[in-house]
Amino acid sequence: MATLLNVNGVSKRFGGIHALDEVTLAVQEGEIYGLIGPNGAGKTTLFNCMTGLYSVSRGEILLDGRPIHNRKPHVIVELGFARTFQNIRLFANMTALENVLVGRHVRTHAGVFGAVLRDAGTRAEEAASRERARALLDFVGLANKGRTLAGHLAYGEQRRLEIARALATEPRLLALDEPVAGMNPAERRQMAELFQRLRAQGLTLLLIEHDVKLVMGLCDRVAVLDYGRKIAEGAPNAVRQDPTVIAAYLGTEAAA
Repeated sequence: MATLLNVNGVSKRFGGIHALDEVTLAVQEGEIYGLIGPNGAGKTTLFNCMTGLYSVSRGEILLDGRPIHNRKPHVIVELGFARTFQNIRLFANMTALENVLVGRHVRTHAGVFGAVLRDAGTRAEEAASRERARALLDFVGLANKGRTLAGHLAYGEQRRLEIARALATEPRLLALDEPVAGMNPAERRQMAELFQRLRAQGLTLLLIEHDVKLVMGLCDRVAVLDYGRKIAEGAPNAVRQDPTVIAAYLGTEAAA
């Protein structure tokens, strides 16, 4: 299995605070890779470094062998790395369909002149984007919500809409920051099933999540951060039984 994402010795400092300290990990193509750890461990900071929101202080990040650290977020998306956020970031006053179409922008070619002149190529591209957006809404279980304002959707539906918008960019790697936070058990099961279907279609998933049961049951491999350092990595069962991880994060009850 080929390595899709390499994080090599990445450090991130905010003044005198070491948010990340020499973190190294590799995500294989087609796997679901989990990233867990206590609050403040540096998980979201690492996501932000991967996706261009933060620059790295040291180290490198490679997507399919190409450096992406310290590049602009839209460039990283164009290269095939999309993400969702811990706090939902939808356009609340736009419809669900319009929100997904925003994600399609990175894969369309019509510019200002095309939008003004409305030539045949532009119209065909817009029609194809709408068809793809509707298909993605259907895929995440929102087929009948296309005309609903994003702000009027239920919380779990908004989470799925965020995923649909990210999928509209046609990523190879999708990073999900606490995608089931605040969901009830039924919604969590639905999301886990969605992640499995995404993987079945060849997408690689990188997952931050505090639901340890979900992570251990879903992920192929798991890495654990604590105080900005990676303290463990491996198969879920091995990580669950690691004494360092038990002491730092899981506790004896969760490890049992």
